[in-house]
Amino acid sequence: MTEQLIRTATPEATGTLRPGDGVDDMMARLEALDPLLRAEAGSAEAGGRLTPRVEEALHASGVWAVGMPRELGGGEFTPRQQITAIETLARADASTAWVVMAVEMITGATAAYLGEPAWRQLGAGDDVLAAGQGTRPGRAVAVEGGYLVSGSWQFASGLHHATHVHTAALDEQAGEMLVFTLPKEQATLVDNWDVMGLRATGSIDYHLDEVFVPAEFVYSGPTTEPLVGGGLYRLGVANLAGIGHTGWALGVARRLLDEMRTIATAKTGTRNAGVDTAEFHADYARAEASLLSARAWNMEVWADNEAMLDRGETLSTDQETLTRLALNTATWTAHEIGQTVYRWAGTAALREGPLNRVFRDLHGGTQHVTSGAGVLHGCGRRLAGLAPEARWVFLDLVG
Repeated sequence: MTEQLIRTATPEATGTLRPGDGVDDMMARLEALDPLLRAEAGSAEAGGRLTPRVEEALHASGVWAVGMPRELGGGEFTPRQQITAIETLARADASTAWVVMAVEMITGATAAYLGEPAWRQLGAGDDVLAAGQGTRPGRAVAVEGGYLVSGSWQFASGLHHATHVHTAALDEQAGEMLVFTLPKEQATLVDNWDVMGLRATGSIDYHLDEVFVPAEFVYSGPTTEPLVGGGLYRLGVANLAGIGHTGWALGVARRLLDEMRTIATAKTGTRNAGVDTAEFHADYARAEASLLSARAWNMEVWADNEAMLDRGETLSTDQETLTRLALNTATWTAHEIGQTVYRWAGTAALREGPLNRVFRDLHGGTQHVTSGAGVLHGCGRRLAGLAPEARWVFLDLVG
């Protein structure tokens, strides 16, 4: 690592997994947001970003801080607690949950890996929110005191609601992937989010052209060594991101089955109602079983991960493999449930409204790289014994 990036972690930052602070109160607040998120979803989609009412309610709830280190005023929720929080939001509105999972994770990771002094320099506590992109890195050139960063990035979910950009770039001279944090005003935002689903996430593009970023606001992309915070942050950015995506998939799948239950209740007893057939009953039962199974397995995988973190260790390659495969399973189980609901919902699935929006949001979310074919192939190679010496670097099984 470049010498100017070497910092020392606090003893607390190498400790065990913390239990999460204020979890019950936070879950109650998120559940209470459900009616508002449903009511505002159409307006948010039309505007291409969360509405002011939703944004204000999210700030009031404190949800942006669930992934923040406790030393910096955050809740530092465990992975399973974060999954449940995002799942609750996704059941109400997929786009809101997507924005929250992106911003809370990126903000928490930024604080943990930059360390307290640098974080304090970014701004005033709760007012700092970070969003950005890292799967397609830009270019960084080391200069005195920091780096000049250039590049173009897509899919910056939640950037409309953030104060800072969090972005990855490659220091080609050192051969190292780095993550940079800078004020949003220094980036050129491109308001081009014209898509089928997840419209309200405002996942726009942005550009940087030789923007100077001081070294204190840079950390090594693959790091699993937080400078502040507990064992949660030994997961690294890729695994931290997977937590939110898991909760999102589970919550959207549950919303789909909720919508189908409402339709079935309305249609039962009417002439030629498909919901009164044994075929529908079997399909709905299988969909419920699939969702409950995917959720239970993800929670089992994360319970094992949490136990490892609580022992002061980092995840093994096999644990990372199962973590990625469990997320893939949750995502594509949600997709399969969507197909089942679309089939039985009939023309209700075609008309403008909540179910139509959930279908489109679902198909937007399933395209994310975290559940892409390459990750699944890597999992298969490892589980089949064909990559015994390999390890995960971000979303690639290397070796």
